[in-house]
Amino acid sequence: MWNVKTKLDFLKGKTILVTGGTGSFGKNFIRLLADKSKLKKIIVFSRDELKQSVMQAEFKNDPRLRFFLGDVRDLRRLERAFHGVDIVVHAAALKQVPALEYNPFEAVQTNILGTQNVLDAAINTGVKKLLFISSDKAAHPVNLYGASKLCAERLIVAGNAYSGGSTQSSCVRYGNVVGSRGSIVDVLLRNKHKKEVYITDERMTRFWLGLEEAFDLVLFALQKMEGGEIFIPKAPSMTVKDLFENIVPNAKRKTIGIRPGEKLHEILLTRDEARHSIDLGDYYVVLPEHETAPNQVKMKKYHATGKKVHPEFAFESHTNTKKLSNKDLMVIVEKMAAILE
Repeated sequence: MWNVKTKLDFLKGKTILVTGGTGSFGKNFIRLLADKSKLKKIIVFSRDELKQSVMQAEFKNDPRLRFFLGDVRDLRRLERAFHGVDIVVHAAALKQVPALEYNPFEAVQTNILGTQNVLDAAINTGVKKLLFISSDKAAHPVNLYGASKLCAERLIVAGNAYSGGSTQSSCVRYGNVVGSRGSIVDVLLRNKHKKEVYITDERMTRFWLGLEEAFDLVLFALQKMEGGEIFIPKAPSMTVKDLFENIVPNAKRKTIGIRPGEKLHEILLTRDEARHSIDLGDYYVVLPEHETAPNQVKMKKYHATGKKVHPEFAFESHTNTKKLSNKDLMVIVEKMAAILE
């Protein structure tokens, strides 16, 4: 399934910029692009000069790489960075749920206002495609992080009306990436020899993806997007209990309860969205509802290649029929452990 060459051919000769380029997704996605693609230029945009310095050394001064210090809160800096860019992948965000419950306006400034800045800069500088990396927490949000991601999704979808189709802006929405920095898997991998570990609730379920599956989704969206879609992978689910039993099987588990702003289960596609969604096989695509959207006519291609989602369907982690097996989990974990070493 994972044929890197054919999935990257459409990027040949183009310039791509990744906001949050030194984060878990950004760094590894850029590594894939640097190793396998024939891009003209790859721009890493982030606000952390130390991480950029470390990353620059790791990539051994690849001549196609450019490192741009800046914050998505700064529109003028974004416009400078976006000059001559064909594709922007917007992955920059504040993501720690408990921290954002305590510091709510920081989430607003980065995740919402920052996304509007990215959209404005993309339109102002003639970027052809803008893809926003969203989260399952944006679907029926119960915490500020999810609410900020929902707002950002709506900004990106509506942005197609502002650009008149000159800049296509769409979203991908997925769940937990196994082993991403600060995730539960990352924490467990770094504490594999502890005798006691903390678990919030053994009934909790989550959607899980490996990095390759996340890259697949992003590349699929970049190839297919017309502007205004939300692409969702048919990700497998697993209970947090099973996750702990596989990664730290010998540790005693202490239940501490669900943290502020957390859900017991997650959702990737809501019933309200199902009414205007198409099943594409490996993915769902949520189409924009407004018939006045400039790319609405082009959306008919999804009806021709896929099938309508049942209007009462919801893609939820606890009712998901696709389960992440113990074997597949450990394959993903081993790959991530190698990256983290």
